[in-house]
Amino acid sequence: MTFPLSRRSFIGKSAATAAIATTAASLHHRLNAAEERGGLKGRVNHSVCKWCYPKIDLEDFCVAGKEIGLTSVDLMQPSDMKVLKKHGLTCAMVSNPTIEGLGGKKLGGIERAWNRVEHHDKLVEAYTAQIDAVAAVGLVNLICFSGNRDGLADELGIENCAKGLKRIMKHAEAKNVTISMELLNSKVNHPDYQCDKSAWGVELCKAIGSDNFKLLYDIYHMQIMEGDVIATIRASHPYFSHYHTGGVPGRNEIDDSQELNYPAIMQAVVATGFKGFVAQEFIPKREDKIDSLNQGVRICDV
Repeated sequence: MTFPLSRRSFIGKSAATAAIATTAASLHHRLNAAEERGGLKGRVNHSVCKWCYPKIDLEDFCVAGKEIGLTSVDLMQPSDMKVLKKHGLTCAMVSNPTIEGLGGKKLGGIERAWNRVEHHDKLVEAYTAQIDAVAAVGLVNLICFSGNRDGLADELGIENCAKGLKRIMKHAEAKNVTISMELLNSKVNHPDYQCDKSAWGVELCKAIGSDNFKLLYDIYHMQIMEGDVIATIRASHPYFSHYHTGGVPGRNEIDDSQELNYPAIMQAVVATGFKGFVAQEFIPKREDKIDSLNQGVRICDV
């Protein structure tokens, strides 16, 4: 692997930032080891979710990520692309827009989104503008959510989501933007979330009937909800545009402190011919957050 910045220049640049200074020396050591192993294999496109590293400045995070071998940072806004592009990075999955709805409540997030017809007009407005912004900076994937059930039957949830999302699909198709609904668990992290099973998401994809609507398969969340991760990937991968990781239980490092066999899972993903991105979305527990990220990338680099 070729690292675009020297380790010495990375350490010198990072020393001024307290959040990253403690990680620089160990990153220097890790990068030596990575070079000795020949770097990344090139069969997996690696990304990371910045929200898991709130104390690290975006510029410093991009430098560290690039050194590790990342080519993307997930869940950023189009306005962040100036910084990402400066470091040769893309955003493989753009964050959702939000808009004020009735009663001043925010729409477009996890709890209030496409499964409610009364939200559709506002969401169409917000997503049309976000699709334009995504395309304008050369990006192609945009996340969305179902919203919480709040007593809504699963069948009606699919019907409502399809009705609303179909209103933006022609625009998304024209702009070459794929809308991806994230599969999240409703047991631990997001109580009452409706798109909490892969089968529900697949039925929604079929109801919408567009190649520009897919699912973000979050391995952490789906292990909690249904298990059978490898079998699900093999059976339903045509509907998956993107993958997220996380250790189960706890959503921390994906090493042997948790139950998922990520090398085997990644082998299954690669075997499907997947050409999209796998993003690390765990919350590191260790003091050296970048070390945890580097380890996660290499565990998934099959």
